[in-house]
Amino acid sequence: MSKRDDLERVLDLGIVAIIRAPSGELLADVARTLYEAGIDVIEVTFTVPGVLDIISQVSRALGDKILLGAGTVLDPESARAAFLAGAEFLVSPHVNTDVIRLANRYDKLVMSGAFTPTEVLTAWEAGADVVKVFPADVGGPSYLKSLHGPFPQIRLLPTGGVNLETLPAFLNAGACAVGLGSSLVEKQAVAEGNLQRIGDLARQYVELVKSSRGG
Repeated sequence: MSKRDDLERVLDLGIVAIIRAPSGELLADVARTLYEAGIDVIEVTFTVPGVLDIISQVSRALGDKILLGAGTVLDPESARAAFLAGAEFLVSPHVNTDVIRLANRYDKLVMSGAFTPTEVLTAWEAGADVVKVFPADVGGPSYLKSLHGPFPQIRLLPTGGVNLETLPAFLNAGACAVGLGSSLVEKQAVAEGNLQRIGDLARQYVELVKSSRGG
């Protein structure tokens, strides 16, 4: 699919699931569980040991059933390695114009991290498709709303501090979608291999996004 199709997929679902863990042994199973529960946009972070092997494994197992991305991408070398492993989009925690430029070179979706108004605009002008407002728990929904005011054209995706209680407020404040990490893929559930817990949470979040959007 094209980058435009991938972006629409993110916006339609309204969720980017973020998988982090000290080990990659269960993460392919976690990705399948999320997909079966209705979340088909999944990011595996570079903080996970063996991340490139995991991306390759998940990509082979699920193919285009999911939109698979690489997160915590700090440099263009990691970005290119992620694409070669099978990632279809990139997420960074900061503004790195070289990463944005590389993603655009390969016609891939890129979500650049930013926090201040200057960083948000810098990322957008550099070609980011979505600006990840991180850490969103610092300012909460009210801060996102303040950013959305002067930048209504910029797609903002809050990450950090988004949970079942705060998600509706973030969407109402102007978020195009939300990033869900430990509030969705809980560390204890991963450690215990409790895929049912992860699946149950995923279904709750999918329904909450729909209801918050009025659908």
